[in-house]
Amino acid sequence: MAYLNDHYLKLKAGYLFPEISRRVKMFCESNPEAAKRLIRCGIGDVTEPLPPAVIAAMHQAVDEMSHRETFHGYGPEQGYEWLRAAIAGNDFRDRGIEVADDEIFVSDGSKCDTGNILDILGGKNKIAISDPVYPVYVDTNVMAGHTGAANEAGAYAKLVYLPCTARNGFMPGPPKRHVDVVYLCSPNNPTGAAATRPQLEAWVNYALEHKAIILFDAAYEAYITDPALPHSIYEIPGARDCAIEFRSFSKNGGFTGARCAFTVVPKSLDAQTKSGEIKPLHPLWLRRMTTKFNGVSYVVQRGAEALYSSEGKAQVRALIEHYLVNAKALRQGAEKAGLRVFGGVNAPYLWVRAPKNITSWQVFDKILNEANVVITPGAGFGAKGEGFFRISAFNSRANAEEVARRLPTLKW
Repeated sequence: MAYLNDHYLKLKAGYLFPEISRRVKMFCESNPEAAKRLIRCGIGDVTEPLPPAVIAAMHQAVDEMSHRETFHGYGPEQGYEWLRAAIAGNDFRDRGIEVADDEIFVSDGSKCDTGNILDILGGKNKIAISDPVYPVYVDTNVMAGHTGAANEAGAYAKLVYLPCTARNGFMPGPPKRHVDVVYLCSPNNPTGAAATRPQLEAWVNYALEHKAIILFDAAYEAYITDPALPHSIYEIPGARDCAIEFRSFSKNGGFTGARCAFTVVPKSLDAQTKSGEIKPLHPLWLRRMTTKFNGVSYVVQRGAEALYSSEGKAQVRALIEHYLVNAKALRQGAEKAGLRVFGGVNAPYLWVRAPKNITSWQVFDKILNEANVVITPGAGFGAKGEGFFRISAFNSRANAEEVARRLPTLKW
């Protein structure tokens, strides 16, 4: 009989979002009338159509695919050169950040890349994870065998958990102990907190001192409106020698269904072999991509390229503004309900403190049953998420305003 990967058996229950879907399905089946007024503010999925510039570019690309002379088959696994140049130029070099075109790797999602990056990192690394945290960071390390078993609180042995609390602004500082790899997300999912320059400087200094690698998830950087806040880890001197950055077109260009993202792996970033040799990671990630990935479709990459046109940039700004206005309305509604709210300013997520003595899953059930609104329980993001819940601003304006009206009607 074939053997399975035992590490999957260490995973706690179901992945957070499928569990939410299961509970919502049960509610809808038991309450068909209430289900008609259900509003989903749980999973961070965009709701607004793709920008017109993207649609036009995709239509043209589809037309090209209909003629032998302009047809495109397999493209470069790491992305077409014209898209990589647009990314490196607009997102980095135009902002004074040194990133070469061939340090950009186009993929079908940051979620995929933050898990796949483990393919080129060794199993002996001491890994630090924020708590609360985007579950993918934890679960993919469990699947890869980088952790021990989970305790009753859901914390896995061998991982170093970095508490994110109101006291530290939900952005952890470097630990006093040594770690080899650390996951940072800014603006943070789920808390909505954005790292300041001094906070990132402290992390870069730590990584350089400990020869650690920072896995920096910047999927929501387009939502940063405060000019004092960094959009990229590479704005910090020395970061090219210690950080990999992940970005996505999902939440700025609405590509959650189209699937396109990119990862930046600097050529100056090194790690060591078991024997102590120092090797660059860039060629390893290139080999991984060319071996396990056939690239994002030509049509989708043309759509992503259109986001960097003058029309595309204006349309992206309009999308970001739409969701941030939603966040403001939701924040006001939650505060009117007497709840303490964090985030929702430089991020599309609100992190809300639950009333005392109520668990986050109890809050989920109460808001679902009484307000017919789906939120995300904080406990699903880690032990330190207990006592909080996340509200997503990804919705229509009408739905966001309706949720803001319903929240104050709840009796706690």
